[in-house]
Amino acid sequence: MDVTVRKTNGSYEEYDKVKLMNGIREAYKTAGEECPEAVVVSIAENLYIYDKITSREIRRQVEESLMSINKKVAVAYIEKFDAGLDLRKKRDFIRDYIAASNAATGSKFDANANVTRKNIVTLGQELYKENNIKQNRYIMKDKIKALYGRSLASQYIKDLESHVLYKHDESGTPGYPYCVAITMYPFLVDGLIKLGGVSVAPTDLKSFCGEFINLVYSISSQFMGAVATPEFLMYLDYFIRKDYGDDYLDHLEDVVEMNTKKRTLVKVIDNYFQQVVHSMNMPAGNRGYQTVFWNISYFDESYFRGVFGDFRFPDGSEPKWETLSWLQKHFMNWFNEERSRYILTFPVETMALLTDGKDDFIDKEYADFTAEMWSKGHSFFCYLSDSPDSLASCCRLRNSITELDKVDESHNHTTHQYSMGTASVST
Repeated sequence: MDVTVRKTNGSYEEYDKVKLMNGIREAYKTAGEECPEAVVVSIAENLYIYDKITSREIRRQVEESLMSINKKVAVAYIEKFDAGLDLRKKRDFIRDYIAASNAATGSKFDANANVTRKNIVTLGQELYKENNIKQNRYIMKDKIKALYGRSLASQYIKDLESHVLYKHDESGTPGYPYCVAITMYPFLVDGLIKLGGVSVAPTDLKSFCGEFINLVYSISSQFMGAVATPEFLMYLDYFIRKDYGDDYLDHLEDVVEMNTKKRTLVKVIDNYFQQVVHSMNMPAGNRGYQTVFWNISYFDESYFRGVFGDFRFPDGSEPKWETLSWLQKHFMNWFNEERSRYILTFPVETMALLTDGKDDFIDKEYADFTAEMWSKGHSFFCYLSDSPDSLASCCRLRNSITELDKVDESHNHTTHQYSMGTASVST
């Protein structure tokens, strides 16, 4: 009677006694032990084999037999089988991923990854996610065991496997930090040189926008989560003023491009909005074809002056609230309209509003503008604070600017200077 074996990938094949016996001989060879042929035959003959038996059950019986005869050989058999199993699983995964209808159905460990198409890049990213998950859990379990003991460490793994706990991006490369909020001042001074690039400091609006895109992509490749650039619009306003003057608001309808398009200044600004935003929503090869996760901030006047009141650009000039305020409002309206034409996830926006410590806003104009944008269907976060000593980005993360030596017990986060960001996010 033909006997079939159910393999780990669900397929069936005919039971092959010769192949099994060769596996036992190979284990003896790997262990450096002499292989008695009578033992090999005895193990193979005394296995309980039946139709549609699983390969896992056959392995269990062989391991038990070897363990009772020679533990060293048994360990060699287990290790060799595990190594082969991983290779077979990878082979089967590649085959199934190619056959899958899309990236989500092809993924076995991270179906909600921010990708829309499957290709060789997404396959390469998915292939080792199982290994990354195991490694990340081993590192965390080892740390918990060192701090709190074996019992809690084991419970941690059990809770993850039963979905009592959820851990951010376990499938990512072990050791990656999660989110970061950066100050862009070093970028104004050194360009991308300190990040390993070749671009020097931006000198005009065009070079700023191009280098800024590269900056965010470069930094995002070193983090699993978001990259927040709360100063983006302030720096953009700075370069608009450098190119078109501090009074550029008086010349928005002036034609500033003397080519066939004859674009006005406001159209040029909109085009730079489009260049940056659409570029940030493109798949990033160094992130497994996921887009970068990009955050920006808006400020009311009181919040802005509290955070950036003493700020000076490298040329000694200071930010100009009047032009920045217009740019913030114009960008929000532009982005809201642009989202009606394209699927644009980023930037994630946060409006920072200063309160009087009670029930009212200090800058009522911006409070009304915030309500107006919500009424238009715009989707963004709002961070309320009675002191401009911190920033918030896309979640409940709050980055303290001034009180770096104090642990902030009122927020569920790790307190850091916003130029450093955070290595972990608790939600």
